[in-house]
Formats: sequence, structure tokens, C-alpha cells
Amino acid sequence: MPLLRRVALAAGLALALGPALVQAQPKAAAEKPQYGGSLNIGNVYVTVSPLSPDTADWAWKINQDTGLAYEQLFAADLSKSVRNGGKHPFISDAWLAPDSLRGELAESWKLSPDGLRLDVTLRKGIMFPAKPGVMEARELTAEDVIYSYNRVNASPKKIPGYFDHIAKIEATGKHTLVFTFKQYNAEWDYRFGWGYYSAIVPKEVQETKAKDWKSINGTGPFMIQDYVQSNSMTWTKNPGYWDSEKIGGQSYKLPFVDKITYRYIKDETTFITALRTGKLDLLEAVRWSHVEEMKKSAPKIQWNKYLANGGQFIALRNDTKPFDDIRVRRALNMAVDKNAIIKSYYGGNAEMLAYPMHPNYTGYYEPLKDMPDSVKELFTFNPAKAKALLAEAGYANGFTFKVQTSSSSVEGDLLTMVAAYLAKVGVKMEIETLEYGAYLSAMIKKTNAPGYFMFLGHTNPTTALRKTFVKGQLWNPAQFGDPEIDKKMTEVYAEPDERVRQIKVRLMTRDILDRAVHLWLPTAYVYTGYWPWVKNYGGELRAGAERPGPIHARIWVDQELKKKMGFGN
Repeated sequence: MPLLRRVALAAGLALALGPALVQAQPKAAAEKPQYGGSLNIGNVYVTVSPLSPDTADWAWKINQDTGLAYEQLFAADLSKSVRNGGKHPFISDAWLAPDSLRGELAESWKLSPDGLRLDVTLRKGIMFPAKPGVMEARELTAEDVIYSYNRVNASPKKIPGYFDHIAKIEATGKHTLVFTFKQYNAEWDYRFGWGYYSAIVPKEVQETKAKDWKSINGTGPFMIQDYVQSNSMTWTKNPGYWDSEKIGGQSYKLPFVDKITYRYIKDETTFITALRTGKLDLLEAVRWSHVEEMKKSAPKIQWNKYLANGGQFIALRNDTKPFDDIRVRRALNMAVDKNAIIKSYYGGNAEMLAYPMHPNYTGYYEPLKDMPDSVKELFTFNPAKAKALLAEAGYANGFTFKVQTSSSSVEGDLLTMVAAYLAKVGVKMEIETLEYGAYLSAMIKKTNAPGYFMFLGHTNPTTALRKTFVKGQLWNPAQFGDPEIDKKMTEVYAEPDERVRQIKVRLMTRDILDRAVHLWLPTAYVYTGYWPWVKNYGGELRAGAERPGPIHARIWVDQELKKKMGFGN
């Protein structure tokens, strides 16, 4: 039965959902790892400084910012990565295929046949280290999981409906607990297992100093040493960390490096130069336009190419004139030559349709060629029809509207290009650039301008639709809402059969695209660059929702090679 497949997953059985964009490679001969050394890393969002260490603030970047210290019930099984001969690239921002999951703090778990009870057994002997002024060293228990959940669930900042399927969480022993669900939810493992808001934080931190970066203290492989606002976050190894990594048939205690520094650099030229000169050992997101030049100026850098895990678009406020008229929204889509953008702006390094579904989401994704003609029309340059639709809607002479963008964005030239196309059909687009905090706040408070330019992560196949196209959701800058869409979304989450869910999601995606909720734009290919001394790594980006920590903890540095190449300390 379909639901029992989920139970089999929880018991650790492998289920294949189909091939990813990156194909499995033969496993390379393992080198013996070295301990020591340090890593300087520019994360995927290298331009965006940490937001908040407090889980109750529901900051979307918290797992990237604190995931070296705070662990979760589940995480990616990195032994199944493409680099290790598996089929999973572990690139998606919050999508772990069912057969790619492992227990992190959870030793085992079991979902009941009706999908309404989840029993979890925690690993024994996992310790929170001592933190002067915060807490004494002590063992992780079931009460830590319960307290962590209750605190984020009680927060006034929580995403509406996010935990509505959970009735209660109870400890049945020191290391065992039970989740009782009100109804089945297809995202049960993601919502509070390996998702954005699933970090297990000790009560001592949460009760007293949750917003103080210096007080971060988790069970993970690293402990925070220093945080310099808008510049860097430095971590030192946790000598009492519990996990290990098997390399070449031998088990090694983690982590390998002594120190990891996450760098925050707003200027693109500066962070590209930092990679080229070895000041960054690893830069997770490099625009395609820099790569060919860097292959010449720094030929030793290794590259991993991937299709960006998000949609790029201008959200058009569906609750505001003139964008409450679908004819206007469709007109703006047809006024922009998206094929020309792919060719001239991206140099061919982009895909026309990779949002709101990503091609990696096998079974959920439907290519543009298979879409209805009315959807295809939105991706076809037709300025004559755009003008006709505008006239029909009462805007024969065009109109002016404001679009807001973030100072952290590196796509200013793309916006200028879009503005030029719109001007040809009489629509003037005024661009306002905001600091990231103000930009994000405008969307959260629903005070954003009629146009809102953003790159938004997919998350996973079902959340991609829920978070942006369900009424009242946080990441809904178009302020879109339709009772029929909301109803269909509820049905998707209640559906235990993966195959049926895939069909429902494909149909919803067609509907949302056809409504031209946004001015849809192409999705670019991106590169991860890293130097040869970065070992036990192959371009993986996430081991959970926006969480690179377990990946970085497994990297070791060939310090002799680094010195030989002229970059040693």
C-alpha cells in the first residue's frame, strides 16, 4: 500500500524516485584523511549576513548560519552522494529524496500504518558541551526535542499552518518520544525532522540567551568562536562530537578540520577574487559568467555545475491595480523576450522553465513542451499581443509601477533588461533597491511594492507551491490567494500515495503558471568552485533544509598540497 511505502522509508528501506540531473559516478579511490587545518567558505548566500540564531524567530537562513552546531532528528545520508557512487547530488535547498535520509540525532523511527503516530528513539550518549555562563555539559534527551518543538510552535512569527498537523509530542522515556498527528501530512519528516525549523536547541540557551550569537551551543561538530557582523562567523571543532565518517572502509571521528570560517561578502567582485586568490577554499555559488575566465586565471580550481535551486521572477501584486487583472499580468510576461535573455544575458546557461517545479523533482516536474498552449504562450515573446491585452484591460497608454530589489542581488543588469522590454509596450518599471533587511521586511509585512524582484528557493515539490501560492503565507510577495488553490494544496498534503501526489502537483503547477502570478524569468546554471586541497567533497550543498553543516564537517584539508600550491600558512 502507498502509505506503507512511507513506513518502509522510516525503517530505512531504499525507494528510488528516479534519476537526478547529476548522474551517479564511479566511486573514486579514497585517500587517507588528515586532521587539522582550517576552511574558509562562502556559502550559497554569501552576500546575505546571518539573520538570527533564535529558532523562535523563524529565520529562513538559520540552518545555514547555525547548522554546524545545531543538529536535527534526520539528515542526508551523504554516503549515497554522487561523489560516493550514489545517485543523490544533495544540491536542492530542502529536498531529500526518501531513500537518501538517515537518522542524525534519531537512532531509529517508525511511522504507524495510518500515518498518525511517529515513534522516535534518540541516540544515547550525545552531549551538549559545556558553555561558560550558559550551561554545564549534559546529555541530549527527549525533553530537548519536545522543548525545541514547543518553543518554535508557540512563536508568533511561525508560518501559518506549518505544524497544524501535529497534535502533541510526548516523551515515553529518556531517549524516546512520540509525535501524535491530527491528520497525515506528506511532509511529516520534513516539517519537524530535517526542515528549516527543526534544530534541537538546549533549553538553557533558549530560555536565557537565544538571541546572543555567542551563546550558540549544540550537539554538532563545531562550536562558535566568533561572529563579526556582516563579515564572518568562526567555528572551532567540538572535541566531544559523537559522529564518524567511513572512508576507504575505515571509520574516522568527525570533524576533520580544526576551524571553519563562513565569510559574508556583499560585493561580487570581492568574493570572486577571494576564491581566485585562495582566501576562500570553497565558494558554493558562482555565476556562470565568471567561470570561463577563472578557468584561465586559476586553472586548478575545481567546478561543479548545477541548475539553480530557485525561481527568479518579478512578483506582481495580484491584490493591487493594475495587477489584479490577469490580462495585464499575461501581457507583461509576453512583452519580455525570455529566449533573448537566455542567449544574451545568460550566454545560453539557463533554462526557460525550472520554477515553481525543479527538473530534479522527478515525477513532479513537467517540461514546458508538455504544458498547455496557454502556459507556453507566457514564455513566447509576443509584444503585439501584449499591447492588445493592455489596451483591452484599459491601459492602452501603459502605466508606471515600482519594483523592489535587494542590495544583495547581483542581477541588477537583468532587471534593467526587463525594464527595457516593458518600455517598448508602454510600461515603465521604476527600480528601487533596498538593504536586505528592509527588503525582506517589506514582504513579511505585506507592504512590498506592486513589483517585487526576487530569487526564491524551491524548498521541495510541495512547499514550493504552499509557501508562495497559498493565501496568507510568508513567502507570497504577489499576495496571491485563491480558495480553490488552497483546497487543492490541502488535498496534496493529505495524499499518502506519492504517485497521486505527483499528478496533483503537476496540475496545480499548470494552473499557477497559467494565472501569470509572477513575471516568470529563466533559471540560470550556477557553479560551485573549490580548490584541490578540499577533500572528501564533490559539490554537495545541503544535507537538510538549507543546511551545509554535515557536509562541511566531513571535509578534510590536504595541508601539504595547499602549501605546495603556494597557499599554506
